[in-house]
Amino acid sequence: MVGATGDLAARKLLPALYNLEVEGLLPEHGDIIGVAPMDWNDERFRSHAEEAIRSFSRTRFEARRFAAFAARLHFVPVGPDGDLSALRAAAGRPERLLYLAVPSSAFATLAESLGAAGLAAGTKLVIEKPFGHDVASATQLNAVLHKVLPEDRIYRIDHYLGKETVQNLLVFRFGNSVFERVWNRDAISRVEITVAESLGVERRGAFYEETGAIRDIVQNHLFQLLAVTAMEPPISFDAEAIRNEKVKVLDALHPVDPGAVVRGQYTAGTVAGEAVPGYRDEEGVAPGSEVETFAALRLHIDSWRWAGVPFLLRTGKRLAVRDTRVVLSFREAPLHLFRAIGLHALDSNRLVIRVQPDEGISITFIAKRPGPEVTTQPVEMDFSYEGSFKASTPEAYERLLHDALSGDHTLFIREDEVERGWQVVQPVLDRPSPVKMYPAGGWGPAAADRIARPGHWHDGSFGEPRPAFRRRS
Repeated sequence: MVGATGDLAARKLLPALYNLEVEGLLPEHGDIIGVAPMDWNDERFRSHAEEAIRSFSRTRFEARRFAAFAARLHFVPVGPDGDLSALRAAAGRPERLLYLAVPSSAFATLAESLGAAGLAAGTKLVIEKPFGHDVASATQLNAVLHKVLPEDRIYRIDHYLGKETVQNLLVFRFGNSVFERVWNRDAISRVEITVAESLGVERRGAFYEETGAIRDIVQNHLFQLLAVTAMEPPISFDAEAIRNEKVKVLDALHPVDPGAVVRGQYTAGTVAGEAVPGYRDEEGVAPGSEVETFAALRLHIDSWRWAGVPFLLRTGKRLAVRDTRVVLSFREAPLHLFRAIGLHALDSNRLVIRVQPDEGISITFIAKRPGPEVTTQPVEMDFSYEGSFKASTPEAYERLLHDALSGDHTLFIREDEVERGWQVVQPVLDRPSPVKMYPAGGWGPAAADRIARPGHWHDGSFGEPRPAFRRRS
């Protein structure tokens, strides 16, 4: 694990590995080697791991369990130049998984160092997004990686694909004919995908100045959610069969029209009752920065299943709540029985897949409220993971690390997915529109409403009951 002393390792990777150990899902034999340009030893690394697990593990810390886990932990200090030759002796096993928990700008250098150190044979390489920052850099990174390792030894992580709800989407669609039969343009009028964060950039201002929301979230997380939602049934649950169908979706996407994109940036405001600063006041951010912390865009898929159906994507920081969801709105019935007696169009039926934080699926439909007057109101039928399975949902990194150790590529991103994703957003990167300001604690700039028209963004509320009318005798 290169970058073992960093924030990603502490918050996600070490707790995930500990939970895999607790559940007996790590290989019976093997060490976990931390690598970083720090003057640490094994004991210092084990102390760091204990602190991280106590703070961030989804399961309770147990001294006995941790003792067995800590026995696997070792540390190898390396120089700041990325030379991995010091790792050769410690990583002497014939098979190894090397996780680059470092900034993406270091991927190419470390991959080349892996080859120079004689460690390429037997190594599977895991890298975090973003994979490049545009089409040209992504293509160049893939070329460097392939000089050292073949594609089947490279694991590009997008942790959203490790979330239970995203994985269940495939089963929900293809295992239940009642839904797959209406999963198309004949029944669905629009698809919304939202990745909302209530946090700001925290201490990552300098990083965000180089990326922004489109590079950080749209090109990877949102596009992966879109691909899983829109893909055709694979011929099997084999990794390549699934990834082939995801690539077909991305290939069918029209490149983004810059006029169909709204970029925003948060200003000072209030989130959950707490006053928070604006983006330009964050550490590491330029005073007059034009980097977007919010993006809303409209996309179209040129396929038989989805022709004419808009896909509305949005993401933002310092929004009202943390919420990731996919919303499919169904077309209104062609005959409104209530229209002749005073009631206008009913709300569309909606299917909502909640990815986080409250993982589950709900269906919204119209019902009559009790009483002598006919008043309609949207109601929902709800499935919750926690309520139905009475168990905590494993963290995405647990599933992804386990799959990488097992050699399963299903939930990892292939090189052609990466490059096609960049091709779709490249027009916006080349011709960005000015950012629109929005106060922290809301749902982004007002200009984003035009992306959703006709209609509006669904933020989880179902609105007020419809007006009442008296039944005619």
